[in-house]
Amino acid sequence: MIKIVFINTEGKFNENTYLIDGIPLFGSQGSVAVYAIENEGETMLIDTSFSIMARRIISKLKEFDIYPVQKILLTHTHFDHIQGVNRLERLMKDVDIEVFASSNAIKHLKKPNFMNEVFEAKVKPFEDATPLNEGDIIDLNGLELKVLNFFGHTMDSIAVFDKNNRNIFVGDAIMNKRKDYYQATFMPPDFHEPELLATFQKLRDISNELDSISLSHYGVWTGEDFKQIVKDMEEVHFNTKNAIIKWYKENPSLNYIAKQYLATFTPNTDRYKGNDIEELEETMSWFLEGLKRSGLI
Repeated sequence: MIKIVFINTEGKFNENTYLIDGIPLFGSQGSVAVYAIENEGETMLIDTSFSIMARRIISKLKEFDIYPVQKILLTHTHFDHIQGVNRLERLMKDVDIEVFASSNAIKHLKKPNFMNEVFEAKVKPFEDATPLNEGDIIDLNGLELKVLNFFGHTMDSIAVFDKNNRNIFVGDAIMNKRKDYYQATFMPPDFHEPELLATFQKLRDISNELDSISLSHYGVWTGEDFKQIVKDMEEVHFNTKNAIIKWYKENPSLNYIAKQYLATFTPNTDRYKGNDIEELEETMSWFLEGLKRSGLI
């Protein structure tokens, strides 16, 4: 029987890979995951969290004895994944760091307002990223990592398939899930449902080559938990989307929608108590904007 494991503790979780807590969304631990892959003295960071987390990330890399970083890969261009890249480069100025992103992401890195003004997030432009396309291989001193287009959440989302460790890093492309909380993928401004469904199928097609999935929000799901995510992807998406559209039509109040969301999808969470419901209201506003911009509302 496959052991069920949800990995949310910082540190090494397979032969080559480490989880680092990038902390805030809304200052909450276990919100934003940054991953580091190391092989034979070469390290690649996957996503960068917020700029204020740069020193903490470097401290963790040193603690795990995998500093410095030679490569950074950005899974997509939402602010909570790319904001830290400029500061990390400045703080590691003695290292020649190569930054990778989807070929679709290059224009958004140079002009980040398109992807991030809806969140009222400030992101500095980044000019010098290496474009990646479907099937490209990133070589970490012999550890081959395959790039896959995982469009839908955004049209510049990519996944990293580590066949050797039977793990895949998906950014926000599939879902965001903790033991006590689930968050949908339909964020503005670039959500495309047909592409999301194609991404679900792409993951399902390679799922027999995987034992785990590494989510940006938050942690690593293995064993039967991973299999359940793969099995339920479409059902969870449509249930969430249809419920939010229904609640919006009943009552467009963000407070109403947030309370319905908590009661229906995450009744056991302690993440949004009292005034903290305002944080979830903001997330609901992003969900609605993603649905509206993609023509689903």
